[in-house]
Amino acid sequence: MKENQANTIHPSAQFLILAAIVIGCMLVGVLIGAGIIIAVYGLKTIGQIGTFNTAYPGVINAIWILQITSTTIPLFLGPVIFARFIVKEPIDYLKATTKIPALLFLMVFVIMFFSAPVMEWLVNINQQMKFPHFLQGLYDWMRRSEDQALKETQLLLQMKSIGAMLFDLLVIGLLTAIAEEFLFRGAVQTIFTRWTNNKHWGIWIAAILFSAFHMQFFGFLPRLMLGVLFGYFVTWSGSIWTSVWAHFINNGTAVVVTYLYQQKITHLNPDDQHAFNYFAYIFSLALTVFLMIVYRNIAQSKKTLQV
Repeated sequence: MKENQANTIHPSAQFLILAAIVIGCMLVGVLIGAGIIIAVYGLKTIGQIGTFNTAYPGVINAIWILQITSTTIPLFLGPVIFARFIVKEPIDYLKATTKIPALLFLMVFVIMFFSAPVMEWLVNINQQMKFPHFLQGLYDWMRRSEDQALKETQLLLQMKSIGAMLFDLLVIGLLTAIAEEFLFRGAVQTIFTRWTNNKHWGIWIAAILFSAFHMQFFGFLPRLMLGVLFGYFVTWSGSIWTSVWAHFINNGTAVVVTYLYQQKITHLNPDDQHAFNYFAYIFSLALTVFLMIVYRNIAQSKKTLQV
């Protein structure tokens, strides 16, 4: 019997290969995106993207083009190429099975809803992060990275029509969720689970890398915990689509609430991180833990029945 190709490549090498493929796809995506922008809007538009000069014609569209070609598509293609052609185990590394009970998707929705106060709590803790004087340079760099990411996000979330909102919901909500989950909860989590021979380590390491990837350090803790939730959704259900659904709920809610706030349909400011009190934080934490246990029990009971 021929030995499985995945068993001949150490997980450390797998991670390096995956990173190289993803980075390579991103570099190719930058070139393709730049080519499209130059062809449609002209060479000068490229120079205006870095300054976020939205007054210049085509800049916002150009940012969208680069976002899709250099980030969204590569983050999806990278793990698919790796799983299909390098380790040749797309089922284990992508976990794209749809054989899961619909009840788990309902549980994911409920968990994401009731965990919102906990995530706000973590945001507020993260925002209070202080550095000693000798690390001031690191703090300044992290703050600049945060401000840069926030500025780009605000540009992409400028929605003047319901059509723009639906487009953001598709790209930021759904496509980003699919791409990032295939990479982090699919390939990366599987690699580190095999490397450490421990599913919990695999989940937490993938969540740390997922949060660090976004280069938004003052939102590191809530994104880390989202990654942990997503990781357990996949591990217990055996399907990547549970975490894709959770990721979509998280991103899609932000898109819809932002649109409603911009249109003055609601007074709920999506940037307000003091919507809940400490009682809500504690209740949310306890309820989230309880619901995760229920989710695990449902997932495991269904697996037992299938066996």
